Amino acid sequence: MALIKINTRSIPDSAVTPAKVSANLGRRNLIINGAMQVSQRGTDIDDIANDGQPNMDRFRTRDYGGNGTYDYDQSGNVPDSTFTKSLKLTCKSASTNTGSYGYSLEQLIEGYNIVKLRLGRSTAQKITVSFWVKSSLAGTYSTGMRTTSGEYSYVTEFTLSANTWKYVTYTAPALTTTLSSLDETINVGLHIDIVGLGKQTSKTTSTLNAWQAGNYVFSSNQVAWADNANATLNVTGVQVEAGDTATEFEHRSFDEELHACKRYYQKSFVYGTTPANAGNTTSNVYDGNMTGYCGSNNGGIYSGGQPLVPEMRVNPTMTTYGNSNGHWGQMIPTNTGTVSYSAGAGYIANVRTNGFSVGQNISGNVLMIGFGQWTASAEL
Repeated sequence: MALIKINTRSIPDSAVTPAKVSANLGRRNLIINGAMQVSQRGTDIDDIANDGQPNMDRFRTRDYGGNGTYDYDQSGNVPDSTFTKSLKLTCKSASTNTGSYGYSLEQLIEGYNIVKLRLGRSTAQKITVSFWVKSSLAGTYSTGMRTTSGEYSYVTEFTLSANTWKYVTYTAPALTTTLSSLDETINVGLHIDIVGLGKQTSKTTSTLNAWQAGNYVFSSNQVAWADNANATLNVTGVQVEAGDTATEFEHRSFDEELHACKRYYQKSFVYGTTPANAGNTTSNVYDGNMTGYCGSNNGGIYSGGQPLVPEMRVNPTMTTYGNSNGHWGQMIPTNTGTVSYSAGAGYIANVRTNGFSVGQNISGNVLMIGFGQWTASAEL
């Protein structure tokens, strides 16, 4: 019987040993829209005077009750070719009461998204923040973070030269102190105070680079940016991650960032259309309008369901839009093809995280289709 010879060769250990996997690979950035790609409310918003008013998706300005105002723009001014957009703020009306009130730019992170940080436990992680920033006003600026309800705060500083992009990064130590108000569900888990723009005395501290009990946002050296009309500030590449290293910015696709933003805000308008009433013309009537309902040959109330995709954080606050008289129920009698901008009685009801009902009181022997536009806000 013939013998069969089997050739064998040894395989080096290195050929079969998996490469070391970094804990910071993929889905490491807790910030949504950090590259400033998504701006559903519009790319130019003037005279922001409401404390906590959103501008760029997931970002908001603070004035804490002060009288200074902002203009917001989505800008193409960026630090390098890695980015295409930045968030630009302009001081529209200078504050005259800085000190009594403060000014800043922040993002609130939902509690579900900070669970891996293990805040308030012996296994708490260090937190590293990084971003690019540029200001027309040179000086010392504050940055930092706060836990739910401002129970604990971390404040640090950086210095800017005028009109020069700077990469800022810092690492907050693990917060192992037990927290009584930490929310790791649908509410605010962590405040990221990206840039201070004018200090408020009651929220100012000289304790830097360490966690401390209390609701602090500003350092005692914070420059009064908000006191200077026409001062500008650009920010992009905001990243918050577990660990002690600022890794390369985690770029995500526009579609992915838009989907994440819609948990907090979405609209019936097409992406590039700023929410507004349409006016008494056919222009923009169909620019994102949803079909609310269709009626039959009898008078009464006819309604239909409108889904919210993705499901929102909480039952949203609805704002409706229609013609120049403020009516959102724009009626089209389909048996004649005539567009009517009559007042109607359109309504939204049964608002839930995953959808709402729409309807219209109609009468007469006519087939009707109701159109309306809306925004839904479930911001933190």
